[in-house]
Amino acid sequence: MQDLPRQLGPYQLVRKLGSGGMAQVHLALAFGASGFEKKVAIKSLLPEFRGHGELQRLLITEACLHARLEHRNLVGVHDLGVADGAYYVRMDFVDGGDLASMMKFGRPSVSLAIYIAEEAALALNYVHTFLDDRGRPLGLVHRDVSPSNILLSRAGEVKLADFGVAKATRLADATGARVRKGKYAYMSPEQIAGDALTHQSDQFGLGVTIMEMIVGYRPFDGNTVLETMERIRECTPPNLDGVTPELQTIIRRCLERRPKNRYPSALALRQALMSLRSKFLAVGPPELQDYVLAAAVEGPSIADEKTQV
Repeated sequence: MQDLPRQLGPYQLVRKLGSGGMAQVHLALAFGASGFEKKVAIKSLLPEFRGHGELQRLLITEACLHARLEHRNLVGVHDLGVADGAYYVRMDFVDGGDLASMMKFGRPSVSLAIYIAEEAALALNYVHTFLDDRGRPLGLVHRDVSPSNILLSRAGEVKLADFGVAKATRLADATGARVRKGKYAYMSPEQIAGDALTHQSDQFGLGVTIMEMIVGYRPFDGNTVLETMERIRECTPPNLDGVTPELQTIIRRCLERRPKNRYPSALALRQALMSLRSKFLAVGPPELQDYVLAAAVEGPSIADEKTQV
């Protein structure tokens, strides 16, 4: 199949921002009366998957679910449409880049890394505690918390992206726990084993991300995917020499093999991070903005490396 046209429904496509397992995201322009113009992100299935019934249903389910979520640390979803046989989702355009791309040009300071993790944990707490229209917990689990899904904006914002693999335990059509999606290095032992996932499963991916920001490498990387998976199953405590004891405690607790031994909630994890950050230099959106802008200077193409998928 050919790639998307330059015009998709009411949106003018500008350039591709990134692509993932089944979808791609383009920067696009939305127009309105009297010269109104706004940058947006348009997500659609990759050309080879267009017309695939099951994947279209996943995209539609994701869009309908994500559109109900409104939080300052989430990438917002605002429209679902179909044009020229292609379903598409309109999302916020985050002007910046993903954490994985930025770390290629330098890791954040310890205090800034803690702040980024705090904001991601706040987003996860909102997702995990989201209620349906009857006030019942929907049971959402992100399932793919990793640096490529943590977007950092030039305005100093932290946005959690990619709910394409999110699982709502109350949704009958949600992908089963035995479908191994996401990035292996950030998967929890229960996800590798194909066991049921809980909100504490997302803490594991965030713990791996925190360690990568602090020391520059992931705790369970092997030479092959199978070796990485086996190391995650064993879940041997990582070497954190040189890391402050309080931060070691947080990382090790996130990386506990048994979910029940991790933090009781993402909010509890955030509170632990906030308490620790109070011992470092104060940082916030201005310092994050400086980090993003510095990465953009080091790698001018970073704006094209946002995944948002």
